[in-house]
Amino acid sequence: MLNTWVVAPTCLPTVIRRCHACAFERFRVDGKFRVNAHHKVLDVWLLALCSTCGATTKLTILERVNVRSVRPGLLDRLHDNDAALAAELLQDPEVRRRNRIALDWEGAWSLDTGGSDHRDREVIDVAVRFAARIPVRPVRLIADGCGLSRAEVERLIGDGKIVSAVRLSGRVSGDFTFTLKR
Repeated sequence: MLNTWVVAPTCLPTVIRRCHACAFERFRVDGKFRVNAHHKVLDVWLLALCSTCGATTKLTILERVNVRSVRPGLLDRLHDNDAALAAELLQDPEVRRRNRIALDWEGAWSLDTGGSDHRDREVIDVAVRFAARIPVRPVRLIADGCGLSRAEVERLIGDGKIVSAVRLSGRVSGDFTFTLKR
């Protein structure tokens, strides 16, 4: 029987970028946008606050875009400060590249294993699904989901008792499956 685990965001990730005021490198995003109109063109920024001093930085979302080229639904979401839209935009590699930012997902996601009834079985087949592209170490997911220590998971991988089509060292942010044989 295949168990499905889901890695889902619980809040917006922390933005890693150097603060111009205090040189701290962590910003919190609350999903607030600033939309500025210049005649027939728009600028849109996602606002982020320094975790230390509270200084505001603007992450460029749209720059000098013709008003007619922006979908009305998107414009409404921007004006409504839609947090789901902020999460989508932070996931966009183009937005991250343009603003020279990275994301820190520490403490901003959770693992739903659907219960602990699988822990006493001899063989466990698990499909891990990601609700958002959250980079997580598979060893941490397996340890948390199976109630094992990370060292124990590393030992089981070395012994060939945990197998997967994806590399279990490093980080993954896409769906994968693994089998645990005790």
